[in-house]
Amino acid sequence: MELLPPNETMYRALVNRDTSFEGIFLSFEGIFFVGVRTTGIFCRPTCTAKKPARENIDFFATSSEALESGYRPCLRCHPMDLNQRPPKLIERLRTEVERAPGGRLTDKELMALAIDPSTARRQFKRHYGMTFQAYHRARRMGLALSRVRQGSRVEEARNGSGFESESGFREAFTRVFGEPPTNARASASAPLFAERIDTPLGGMVAVADDDGLRLLEFFDRRATERELSLLRKRLRTNLVPGKHRHLEAVSSQLADYFSGKDLNFNIPLAPIGSQFQLRAWKVLQSIPAGETRSYSWMAKQLGDENARRAVGRANGTNMICIIIPCHRVIRADGTLCGYGGGLWRKKWLLDHERRWKNK
Repeated sequence: MELLPPNETMYRALVNRDTSFEGIFLSFEGIFFVGVRTTGIFCRPTCTAKKPARENIDFFATSSEALESGYRPCLRCHPMDLNQRPPKLIERLRTEVERAPGGRLTDKELMALAIDPSTARRQFKRHYGMTFQAYHRARRMGLALSRVRQGSRVEEARNGSGFESESGFREAFTRVFGEPPTNARASASAPLFAERIDTPLGGMVAVADDDGLRLLEFFDRRATERELSLLRKRLRTNLVPGKHRHLEAVSSQLADYFSGKDLNFNIPLAPIGSQFQLRAWKVLQSIPAGETRSYSWMAKQLGDENARRAVGRANGTNMICIIIPCHRVIRADGTLCGYGGGLWRKKWLLDHERRWKNK
């Protein structure tokens, strides 16, 4: 079979409404948005609208690229809709995992469920950034660590995580968490739990442990991967996909925020930073929704009017966006500047908060 050039492959997927190219996290190869020059709108590849001629479309890897190029979201397929669900295959795979999260789903077992293993790997990779087997393995190891920390014997944790060999379990456990299971019970470092959250502004990753929310960032930021690595190193632990009460809270409260129901958050936060950064982030949290402050104002609050640049750097290293609202800081002349998620997101958030503040 002849390999088509990328744009022609995407156009074929658009014409055929290929669901394997669908998704909100769009930085992976093969998933895209389509901008229609004649109408000025952009769509998902599965949009049911009449397909435009090839010469009248532009392809974008992310929704932000489409917005920044002057396109507006389609009202039919809602490419930035909060309620867009992941592909049905991914939902089914996650359901199968949660039925027995400590078990195993081999390729043979997937085929018995009428699921093609290669399709499962491909779609999971596109939507979550890891293969299905990697997700399931991380889920199993997270449960194993929880059992060990709760006082279970290593043998019980192994049996509950689908490993037949004790040596294989110890090796996998040590590779993921940096220490053998016998040491993990007394270790101070707990696992970090990560979850994907879809929002009108794109997919986000939330990371939390028992101390609180550690990170909330947009997937398509270049710095997000570096920040995740920093968390792992500073806390000397690893990330595992899984449920956590703080992740459930942030997902629910973000939904309320984006719907305009409630612009405030009451989630326990546990950011990692220097004393100055932590103080700066506390000042950020004092800025009410729907209002803005300047860098000079922040510097005065911190007791040093000449610390504007230091304030800017502290805001730039904030790893809990929206909830620690660095988007509410602008220049003294009222113009927007400096936002890691993109100025278009900063403007959207400020407009959203002003619109809903008094309703």
